[in-house]
Amino acid sequence: MTDFLIKSTLGLVVLLGVYHLLLEKEKMHHFKRFYLLFALVFSMVIPFITIEVVQEIVQPTVTPGNIQILPTTAVVVEETNYIAIALWGLYGLVTLVLGFRFLRNVMQISKKMKSNTAIAYHNAQLVLVPEKTLPHTFLNTIFINETEYNNREVEAELYTHELTHVTQKHTLDILFIEVLKTIFWFNPIFIFYKKAIQLNHEFLADEKVVHSYNNVPFYQSLLLSKANANPTFYLASNLNYLITKKRLLMMTKTTSKRKAIAKQALLLPAITALLFSLCTKVVAQQTDTKQNPQPNKSEGLFKTYYDKTTFKVKDEKGKIAAEKKYNDLTPAEKNAIPSIISKEEKLPTNEELLAKINKGAPETIEIDVFSAEKKIVKKGENDIYNTAEISEKPDFPGGMIEFYKFVGQNYKTPDQPNLKGRVYITFIIEKDGSVNEVKNIRDIGYGTGEEAVRVMNICPKWTPGKVKGEPVRVLYSLPLTIQSAKP
Repeated sequence: MTDFLIKSTLGLVVLLGVYHLLLEKEKMHHFKRFYLLFALVFSMVIPFITIEVVQEIVQPTVTPGNIQILPTTAVVVEETNYIAIALWGLYGLVTLVLGFRFLRNVMQISKKMKSNTAIAYHNAQLVLVPEKTLPHTFLNTIFINETEYNNREVEAELYTHELTHVTQKHTLDILFIEVLKTIFWFNPIFIFYKKAIQLNHEFLADEKVVHSYNNVPFYQSLLLSKANANPTFYLASNLNYLITKKRLLMMTKTTSKRKAIAKQALLLPAITALLFSLCTKVVAQQTDTKQNPQPNKSEGLFKTYYDKTTFKVKDEKGKIAAEKKYNDLTPAEKNAIPSIISKEEKLPTNEELLAKINKGAPETIEIDVFSAEKKIVKKGENDIYNTAEISEKPDFPGGMIEFYKFVGQNYKTPDQPNLKGRVYITFIIEKDGSVNEVKNIRDIGYGTGEEAVRVMNICPKWTPGKVKGEPVRVLYSLPLTIQSAKP
């Protein structure tokens, strides 16, 4: 919601600024009407437009993202945000009041139509009202004082002015901006849009009168004589709206066709710049590099060797969990392939590798990506135990739910869409409860494992594990489930 409000408001402000800078003083009123309506619609839509720009990177960049870090089996407790509830309640209350006000005014105008005499007039209808008022228009209805109408005191120019509002359907523009003002009442920019739209409506109506009667001085005097009349409904198109120097000057102004086209052309780069500045999203894409555990000039021979091999992948407990071909292995599983040469693990020459292929590749190769978890080191004063070997397991202050809250609050995650999987880490909980020797066993790329190691290195002390009541060093393995909060 915040992103929508920021982007839409920026769009509204920029486009209105462009209007006042380039268009308002020019005599191309039909185009200006279209532009103002376009600016409103475009600004409401622009937050939903995304232009993706793919940027290839050799190494993934770890930046704060929108990732949820959840324990494999944990209950996530969400705190109630009472401030947000109060603000939404206030918004709903004010919107309801303004919506009621809007509907009440529409009903008052409708009642006014039905309770007074109506007379057909060209493509509109005249409604004669008893109160003293200036002619004003709502949809296809023109309201005129009954006495002035019967005494023929309403000038022909005023009929033409109001009939222009009817034929060009200016009321629909007013209703549209009023609905937006009701919904987004907290945003004052819509007030300025309504003023700009109403002033341009008057420019259009004045232009029609000037072309029809070709008597600018008389019409200007007529408008000035009506300047102090009583205001009408805020939903109506009112003859007396903004009787200012702007309207009087516009009647005598001319705009050349070349100048109008030039200013219209300037709008295109302005709108394009706004679109790209608010909608462009840079998507980092890691270059497709093959992760061969033993890359060298013999890559083709390695592929031949591995194509003949079945790989048995072990799970956390050391049991065979799956059988795969080389192309189906994950990058972490490929990196865990045992050396096919010797204990020195040096790369073979082409001749050595070709000789092995000719002898026949091994039928199977076992892969254990969790081997680091099984390294229970030397016994003695600094024995390291598995959690299964101790009587009291280590515990985080407040329990494991608090631990996962700590991780979630401190974990800075890559901004990658649809990122999902598990990060496996191991660490030693010392006798004093401090965390030491944190290792990343397996991750899902983009720096997720390295970030888990960083967070664990700033982790508060745990309650240490115990054997027969005495604190001992404990090797702890931990899976973190990472899931994108937003796709």
